[in-house]
Amino acid sequence: MSSWATCPATWSLVDVARLPRGRSAMQEEINRVIVDRALAGKRVVRFKGGDNFVFGRGYEEIIACREAGVPVTVIPGLTSPVSVPGIAGIPVTHRGVTHEFTVVSGHLPPGHPEALVNYDALAKMQGTVVVMMGVENAPHIAAALVAGGRPASTPVAVVCDGTMPTQRTVLATLATLADRLVEESVKPPAIIVIGDVVAVAHPDAFPG
Repeated sequence: MSSWATCPATWSLVDVARLPRGRSAMQEEINRVIVDRALAGKRVVRFKGGDNFVFGRGYEEIIACREAGVPVTVIPGLTSPVSVPGIAGIPVTHRGVTHEFTVVSGHLPPGHPEALVNYDALAKMQGTVVVMMGVENAPHIAAALVAGGRPASTPVAVVCDGTMPTQRTVLATLATLADRLVEESVKPPAIIVIGDVVAVAHPDAFPG
C-alpha cells in the first residue's frame, strides 16, 4: 500500500502506532478495536512493523481474538533483529565465528526484579547477542556481560533507525559502548549487535 489515498473509499484507517519517541496506543485498546470491528462484521487487517511475535505483542492480539471467537490469519513479517543488522551489512552468524545468536529484550536493566534475561549465562556463550529496545539500558547490559565473562573488547554495533533515511551505524566495544552512545547522541529505535560478527563486517575498526 503506497499511500492511504490509493485505498478504496470503503476502507477506514485506525492509527494505533506505538512509537519510541511519540504517540503510543495502549495494547488493551488495540485489542478492543480489533475485536469490536471484527465482531461488527468488518474484515480487519492489522499492520505491524517487523516481526509480530518478537517483542511485538502480536500474540496478545491473537489471544484476544481467539477469546472473542474471531478467526485470525497470520502473515509473518521480517524479523528486525536479523534484517536490520543485515541491511547494515552485519551478519548475525558467520562460518567459523559463531554458531548461535541470541535475541534479548533490553527494555529492563539487568537486576531489575521483572527482568527475565540471565545475563550471566548469556555472557558465557560465545555467539552473537542482539539487543532490542535496549538503548537506555545498554551501558548496564554491557557491564553485566563483562562482569559475566565477556571480554570488554568485544565488538558492538548499534544500528540506528534501521531501513530509514536516517539509518546509521555506531561502532564500539563493550568497554566503550556507554561513552559512544553519548558521543553519537544515540536515541531509540536501534538494534544493538554484540559479538565478533561486528568485526567481520568492520575489520578496519576492529583489527585482529
